[in-house]
Amino acid sequence: MATFYAKLTPPMKKDIHPKNYRQVIFADNSSGTKFLIPSTIETKTTEKWTDGKDYPVHHVEISSASHPFYTNQEKTIDTAGRVEKFKTRLSKAAKK
Repeated sequence: MATFYAKLTPPMKKDIHPKNYRQVIFADNSSGTKFLIPSTIETKTTEKWTDGKDYPVHHVEISSASHPFYTNQEKTIDTAGRVEKFKTRLSKAAKK
């Protein structure tokens, strides 16, 4: 589906866009879904896409493939221990 989007993208006007505008793989860490989308984001790594070519890759925590609004599923995504910090703060407040 992501390559379908890339095929529908009209060609850009010349000399008005950044030089590093290229196809980039956005990999969702929560669901494992990957999207190939034109972008100027800076990346450090590359991965092979389904067409066999190497593209720069950028990892994201949440995308439309894992966000509860789009998936209609409730789930807690805790990437930095925020839930545990909140629970300890809550328990300390309850003791007072």
